[in-house]
Amino acid sequence: MNTGKKQVERVRILIASSHPLFAEGLRSLLVKRREPEASVVGIVSTIEEAIAALRTLNPDLIIVDYDDDRVNRDEFLARFVEGEGRLRVVLLSLKEGGSEAIVYDRRSMAASQIEDWLETWGGSETITHEISIPVEESLPRSEVSKRRDNMRHFIAAGLVVIGLMVLLILGNQRIALLPIAASRQAVPIDNLFRLQFMVIIFLFSLIVGLMIYSVIFFRRKAGDETDGPHIEGSSTLEVAWTIVPLGIVLAIAVIGSQALGRTLAADPKPLRVNVIGSQWAWRFEYPELGILSTEMILPVDKQALLILSSTDVIHSFWVPEFRVKQDALPGDAFERQLRITPDEVGEYKLRCAELCGRQHYSMESPVKVLSQEEFDAWVQANAPPPPGSEGEGANPPVGRGDKLTQQFACRSCHSVDGSALVGPTWKGLYGTEEQLANGTAILVDDAYLYESIRDPGVKITAGFQDLMPHTIAKDMTDEQIADVIEFIKSVK
Repeated sequence: MNTGKKQVERVRILIASSHPLFAEGLRSLLVKRREPEASVVGIVSTIEEAIAALRTLNPDLIIVDYDDDRVNRDEFLARFVEGEGRLRVVLLSLKEGGSEAIVYDRRSMAASQIEDWLETWGGSETITHEISIPVEESLPRSEVSKRRDNMRHFIAAGLVVIGLMVLLILGNQRIALLPIAASRQAVPIDNLFRLQFMVIIFLFSLIVGLMIYSVIFFRRKAGDETDGPHIEGSSTLEVAWTIVPLGIVLAIAVIGSQALGRTLAADPKPLRVNVIGSQWAWRFEYPELGILSTEMILPVDKQALLILSSTDVIHSFWVPEFRVKQDALPGDAFERQLRITPDEVGEYKLRCAELCGRQHYSMESPVKVLSQEEFDAWVQANAPPPPGSEGEGANPPVGRGDKLTQQFACRSCHSVDGSALVGPTWKGLYGTEEQLANGTAILVDDAYLYESIRDPGVKITAGFQDLMPHTIAKDMTDEQIADVIEFIKSVK
């Protein structure tokens, strides 16, 4: 119908290229920048298809991929130009001139860009008639349809991500990833863990959910050998996925520093406990109470200041229910501190969290959290005897020596039943003649045992290595060493 208004003739363009990226990209560019002056009526990939399209689609302009050997032939150009008075043929190369597309017009013999051609083209007042060809083969879908499809995919993918998040949150609530919390220091640490779990669940659901949706709905169809659409980068998206993760990391860092401050908060009068790690046992000294123990006994709701050290290699103090962990380093200059305030009465287990040798797996000790009344009773029962008293038992030195060998982890390397460990067995050792690594023999008497405890690296028994810590006896008095020797003498 003639509306009486002046109409601009649309340039009917045929694109000849067997490269999908070239053809689809050029069509998108023309439609986006020149609508309604330009109309892509078809895309062909061979000479035969181009000849057929010339007869049926009546194009005004043919854009030929100059770098495509399948369509860039002199015969092809000659057949198209011959007899076509108004038809123009343009050779478009993306190789010459770097990233700038150079256009060659055989009829005007001038080089220009494609937009220059279209700006000078047309000008008549006639209205072009429609071409009855499939929409998906010629004109792109409308922007409204594209936006509708994009929104549909966005909502569906979002539902997949949300569903996956719900399943993971429910699973996380049902599975106890952490043991019970038994200290005040565990509260801020568990809060930080829960926050990190939620962030991990969100990121996992977002990434995996979108991957699953894409695999299902955007997978390559059977027999499709074409390249995917060329997508340009998005500066907005790149800035967003840089700033958002950075903000999350900084927020977690702030929350983590607050949690660290709460775990390091000091009470004015804590219970001091010296924790000494040796291969492969722990001992605990209560200097204010005069108690030496192979078990860690703590009162509930009272902070304990642990002074950690090692007699040989690096060990690591870790009670999972307390959450906090700290290394025990060899040498007096490297003592570490750790503060724990137990708030749950119960029995737990201390583990070494640092690989420390061949029996690392067995380096465990009981940890008992008692009420204040029970702790006071334990202190009274384990307090050292008054000066001059030999204590209880028929043979007090042997009993004290037995306890000392357990407290100083001697039994981790020396057996009392003849079994082979990393050190010589004590069964029947006293009074025998031992062969040394240097080829000499020596009588096992009090003097030899005393020297071996104080300076274990001087005389090494044949068949064994110098593995005994040289500082193992630095905290032992001569009276305690004498008790240990009495115990060794008693092992028949």
